[in-house]
Amino acid sequence: MAKITQFPFVRHLRGNATTYSECLTRGRRTHAGVGAGFWFRPLTAAISEVPVDDREQEALVRIRTSDLQEVTAPATVTYRFAEPAQAAGRVDFSIDPRTGRWVENPLETVGGMIHGATAAAVAGGLNGRPLREVLSLDLGDVADATVVRLQADARLMAIGIEVIGVRFALLRPEPEVERALQLPAREQVQQEADRATFERRALAVEKEAAIGENELANQIELAKRREQLIAQNGANARREAEDDAAADAVRVRAEASRGTALAQAKAEAARALGEAEADAEAARLDAYRDAGRDLMLSLALRELAANLPKVEQLVLTPDLLTGLLGRLTSGERV
Repeated sequence: MAKITQFPFVRHLRGNATTYSECLTRGRRTHAGVGAGFWFRPLTAAISEVPVDDREQEALVRIRTSDLQEVTAPATVTYRFAEPAQAAGRVDFSIDPRTGRWVENPLETVGGMIHGATAAAVAGGLNGRPLREVLSLDLGDVADATVVRLQADARLMAIGIEVIGVRFALLRPEPEVERALQLPAREQVQQEADRATFERRALAVEKEAAIGENELANQIELAKRREQLIAQNGANARREAEDDAAADAVRVRAEASRGTALAQAKAEAARALGEAEADAEAARLDAYRDAGRDLMLSLALRELAANLPKVEQLVLTPDLLTGLLGRLTSGERV
C-alpha cells in the first residue's frame, strides 16, 4: 500500500517496489510506474494502485465425469499482473487519496475471474472421462494442461494477468463414492494383512513344533542317559555286593580257621595239662603209698586247713591248753 503525505492543497504519494501506481488528471495519465512517487491534487486526481508481486488464488472446481460422478478438484493458481496499466484500465484499483486504501475490492473481482477461468480450464481437460480414469490422472499433467488453458484465456489476458502455475491438492469424488472405491483396496490390504498374519502364525506353529520336537528329543536322550546311569549304578551295586560277599567269605573262613586252630591248641594244651596232672597225681600217690599214718594225717590236716574258711578269732580254753601241755611234757606227739 502506498504512503500518502498530506500538505496544504497538495499531497504526495510514495509507492513501493511491488506496486504499480498511476495518476489520472482530467482523464489524462500524468504519473505512472512501479514504485513511483509524485505530487497530486486530491480534488482533480484519480489514483490507481495495482500489485505486481506474485499472488495466489484458491479455486475449488467441481466437474462431472462421463459416468455421471462428481469430482472435486481443489486448485491453487499463482498469477501476477504482467500489464498493470491494462489491469488498472479494466478493473477498479482506485485508492482513497487520504488513506491510500482501495475504494473497492479489486482483488476479489480478479479472484472471481481467475476462479471461473480455472473451472472452465479444468472442466475442459477432464470432462468426458470416466471416474476411474480421472482419479488415476497425474496431477502434474493436469496442472500443466490447466496452465496452458489459463494462459490462453482471453478474459485474463484482457486484464493483463499472467498465470505462472497451478497446483492441485487432490482429486476427490463424493464421500460415498470414495468409500466405495476404497473398499476393494481396503479388502485387498486386509487380505494381505490376514495372509501375513496366517503366515506368521504358521511360522510360529512350525517353530513351536520344532521346539517341541527338540524338547522331546532332549527328554528321550535324558531318559536314555538315566537308564544307562541306573544300569551302571546297579552293576556297581552288584559288584560291590559281590566284593562284600567275597570279603565276608574270606573273613569267615579266616575266623573259622583261627577258631579251629585255637580249639586244637586248647585241646592239646588241656591234654598236655591233664597228662601232667595225671603224672603228678600218680607220683604223689606213689609218694603217699610209702608214707606212715601220721604223715598222711598231717597232710590231710594241712589240706583241711588250706580249705577251711578264714578264721577271724581263735579261742583257747584251759582244758585244751592243759591237755596239750600234758602231752608235750610226756613226750607224746600232738
